[in-house]
Amino acid sequence: MINEVHDRSEQSMASLVGGIVDDVQTLIKQQLKLTRHEIESDLRKTKEAATMLILGAGILFIGAIVFCLGLVHLLHWVGNPAPSDPTRLPWWACYGIVSVAILVLGGIVAGVGRARFAAIKPLDNTAEGLKENVEWATNPK
Repeated sequence: MINEVHDRSEQSMASLVGGIVDDVQTLIKQQLKLTRHEIESDLRKTKEAATMLILGAGILFIGAIVFCLGLVHLLHWVGNPAPSDPTRLPWWACYGIVSVAILVLGGIVAGVGRARFAAIKPLDNTAEGLKENVEWATNPK
């Protein structure tokens, strides 16, 4: 009878250890799934932010070209002694207005892209979850 009790305690101890091992395996699988999901999410956010940043840089480039053309017209206007154009706004002013509008739009779009990049925290949740899992595995309650 004593042998039977001893065998039962060994079986329950073995099943307890087996259950712990199964729990750890399940935890590791869940951690890997979380990591994969978070990496995919971070890549998607990075792609969106890069698209906004590239779009903003392209708009800024176009605005800079228009601004340079406006400067050329300003130089021509300054060098021209008599106004030969009957319009109220000279060419350089027209180019300046358009280029400032384009530069402001490009700056806003680039700023949004930069803010999206700053908001990305790669593997933040995964690192915190992994830390909790390690604490749980090393100090079970």
